[in-house]
Amino acid sequence: MMNQILILGAGFAGLWSALGAARQLDLHGRDDVQITVLAPQAELHIRPRFYEPDVHQMAAPLQALFDAVNVRFVQGTAHHIDEAGQRVGYRSADGSEATLAYDRLIMACGSVLNRPALAGIERVFDVDKIDSATRLEEHLKSLPAQPDTPARNTVVVAGGGFTGIETATELPARLRKILGDQVKHRVVVVDRGARIGAALGDGISPAIVQASQALGVEWICGASVAAVDAAGVTLDNGQRIDANTVIWTVGFVANPLTAQVSGERDRQGRLHVDGTLKVKGNAAVYAAGDVAYAACDEAGNFAVMSCQHAIPLGRYAGNNAAAELIGVAPMTYSQPKYVTCLDLGAWGAVYTEGWDRKVSPPEDKHEAKALKSQINSIWIYPPAAERAAALAAADPLIPVA
Repeated sequence: MMNQILILGAGFAGLWSALGAARQLDLHGRDDVQITVLAPQAELHIRPRFYEPDVHQMAAPLQALFDAVNVRFVQGTAHHIDEAGQRVGYRSADGSEATLAYDRLIMACGSVLNRPALAGIERVFDVDKIDSATRLEEHLKSLPAQPDTPARNTVVVAGGGFTGIETATELPARLRKILGDQVKHRVVVVDRGARIGAALGDGISPAIVQASQALGVEWICGASVAAVDAAGVTLDNGQRIDANTVIWTVGFVANPLTAQVSGERDRQGRLHVDGTLKVKGNAAVYAAGDVAYAACDEAGNFAVMSCQHAIPLGRYAGNNAAAELIGVAPMTYSQPKYVTCLDLGAWGAVYTEGWDRKVSPPEDKHEAKALKSQINSIWIYPPAAERAAALAAADPLIPVA
């Protein structure tokens, strides 16, 4: 009887968990372990690019790749984890219910945008999922059909973190293309930080300030959106902004499925894992990507919710789940190098190294922009559906940054 590795999710962590497990089995010539990926689609949604236009094109098919490395794909949405019985209940595309058994489970089901219980939250747009980002794009393209008013021409971005900044700095070019150069558009970032880019640190904030000024992106700092209505937003300081478009980018939490797994969690709901990425205190469950609270190094730094960490976390989790089943020594997850490449729209980009985000070569904003384009269009995409190359790419020791 074959052992079963079940992976929940086909995002960056899920894909690379599957490849990491397949590589480990291939290295030892084992064909007695079945790897299964359970997800709504056999697609990698390129989530880091959802702030860009043409978002409907940002899904990479995975079925041919799965076939090439002998990974079974099951289409469905997991909704129940039975740890005692080591089974996962899921709902298929036609609504029918079924279960999948596992000997090792890898939680790689990602994160979701946390929408708070504030008035009018149902009116906001987001760039969290491909469907919601497409909905935003369709809305933006519909703006010319609306009366030419300041509210029509104003976009409020709630949140000044990575997603908020990349979304806001991309918007001026998108709005000019949609509304025309003659229309005076307005993009406003509302952030509770005390200054522009405060959440990202002193090293990177000067570039954010420069880009915002050059692009005409306004910031309202030390404030939060308190309510949304059909005509705009009201801030917690009482300020009113008339806007037909509000984009929410504040607060990501681990997939709610993590609540069904025994183990300690951080404030974002991520499962505490040991060095092999096994959930602490749990004999059969690993976690990778946005659901894993994983130490990157011995200096006290932990993985963040980004593909930079999801890819190697997946490689290690898959490798170690397979290694445990076949009696091979696991590998300890380590990712001491941390970099950022923040897209700042038509102005350029900024590249930093280290957890304190010090600007490093390439310091030139255009060179950094070229690097960001390469990351977004090449580096984060899945490998080709060629077995040897795909398995080689799943080596946990390959540096991501």
